[in-house]
Amino acid sequence: MSDNQTIIRVRGLRKQYNKGSRGIVHALDGVDLDIKRGEVVVIIGPSGSGKSTLLRALNLLEVPESGEIWVDGVDLMDKKTNINLHRQKMGMVFQHFNLFPHMTALGNMTLAPRKLLGKTRAQAEERAMQLLQTVGLADRAEAYPSQLSGGQKQRIAIVRALCMEPEVMLFDEPTSALDPEMVGEVLEVMKDLARKGMTMLTVTHEMGFAREVATRVIFMDGGAIVEEGTPTEIFDHPKSERLKSFLAVVL
Repeated sequence: MSDNQTIIRVRGLRKQYNKGSRGIVHALDGVDLDIKRGEVVVIIGPSGSGKSTLLRALNLLEVPESGEIWVDGVDLMDKKTNINLHRQKMGMVFQHFNLFPHMTALGNMTLAPRKLLGKTRAQAEERAMQLLQTVGLADRAEAYPSQLSGGQKQRIAIVRALCMEPEVMLFDEPTSALDPEMVGEVLEVMKDLARKGMTMLTVTHEMGFAREVATRVIFMDGGAIVEEGTPTEIFDHPKSERLKSFLAVVL
């Protein structure tokens, strides 16, 4: 990878599942994708289009059958690559919060920096408290997940990922499990990250967020990228009939 502005480069990525009586499903069917530093890329598309599979493949949580994945100049498909070291550079936030129920918010946030980055408890807690302050949850540091709302848990999950000082943030439908009134508080944290220049790749059904924040929108269907462009190009001037029919349903 010679272009130092490109942090993620994907070429010919293929992933398939054997669904038994349904036959082979091509979750990813030859995907090519470049993500530049500081880009906010939003992936949209119908259920089963390969959006989440693509996101998870970037951390090898889904291992592709073939293709190339380069992140910050490192070939992830090379068996010699230390994938755990690579994962520290890419924060990932899922639909469900995956917080340890027996740990406080602060405990959840400081565990990985202490274990993986070698930070002292004091160093990890200082950084965690700074981040909690930015998302308006400094007063909930000692709360357990069972004492937090869904929106609060997801904000904790986001700042937990940020405690690892990642170069890229991956969001896999981070608001889909939330009650509607809690969606806004999580999207506001993501908007703030985008304003600060974080490289972000987000799978979401929140079209307003995509229109407002994305530098580029990608539409996937059938395991492939069907169309991509600026929010204006995608939402106001769609080219493919498949995208037009999708937008007619979701907008």
